[in-house]
Amino acid sequence: MVNEGMQQTWTQLAAGWVEHQEIFDAIFAPVTTALLARAGLDEGHRVLDVGCGSGSLLAAAVDAGALAVGVDVSPGMVAAARSRVPGARVLLADAQTTDLLAAAPGDPFDRVVSRFGVMFFDDPVAAFSSIRAACAPGALLTFACWRTFAENPMMTLGQDLLLARLGEPPVDLPADAPGPMAFADPDRVRAVLTGAGWSDVAVTPYDFDCDYGWDGSDGVEHRMATMLATTTGQRVQAQLRPRLGPDGWALLLDEVRAHLRGHLVDGSLRFPAAVWLVTGTA
Repeated sequence: MVNEGMQQTWTQLAAGWVEHQEIFDAIFAPVTTALLARAGLDEGHRVLDVGCGSGSLLAAAVDAGALAVGVDVSPGMVAAARSRVPGARVLLADAQTTDLLAAAPGDPFDRVVSRFGVMFFDDPVAAFSSIRAACAPGALLTFACWRTFAENPMMTLGQDLLLARLGEPPVDLPADAPGPMAFADPDRVRAVLTGAGWSDVAVTPYDFDCDYGWDGSDGVEHRMATMLATTTGQRVQAQLRPRLGPDGWALLLDEVRAHLRGHLVDGSLRFPAAVWLVTGTA
């Protein structure tokens, strides 16, 4: 099955992401706002949200009066999105291989959006070709994807201590391997989209503060919760908790908390973050 590895990964991660949905939505709120401003969702639009997760963009589309369809490979994410946005249709499917109009009959889509949901395809040209095939001529594609690890300390700060304790050498994956940073190279993004038949492709940098203390707290516990919900966090827990025992594991987490508190800005854990906002036309 195409994308089987990513389907397994996101099936395992769904519970943590859904549990901490409020945190993820809060720290990514600036990206959501910027993405929606470019997408221009409005009443009467038929919108496809690719890698819809727990439904943040679906909710915004429905609130705007659009007809919203989401697609995701994770059963847990799909269940959460269906519960959160009953006014949307949510498909448990792989956008790379699914005939999206057959799976969600109706008019071709005139808007496609995604917030960090399009970097995980085994064959991104095939995926964006499949998505374009479900779109009306002139449909607007708008998505957000991460830039480099170096520009996004939120990807590593805190996790680096856990990985150091694990004692595993870093895995040197190819730059274009499916994963969060698969589209860090803007030239690759342009090549993928033009190769899939999209035109007027624009890749624009967008920088924001990823603020874990949005609710008035210092944000450390929010960071700990979301960090442990990631692939790396789950793998570290599975290996280190049995090795260290309850007391040793608790001491390690306190060490990570102390490390994070050393990076507070005005009393809040706030990281600079860097994404691409990408648009194209079918």
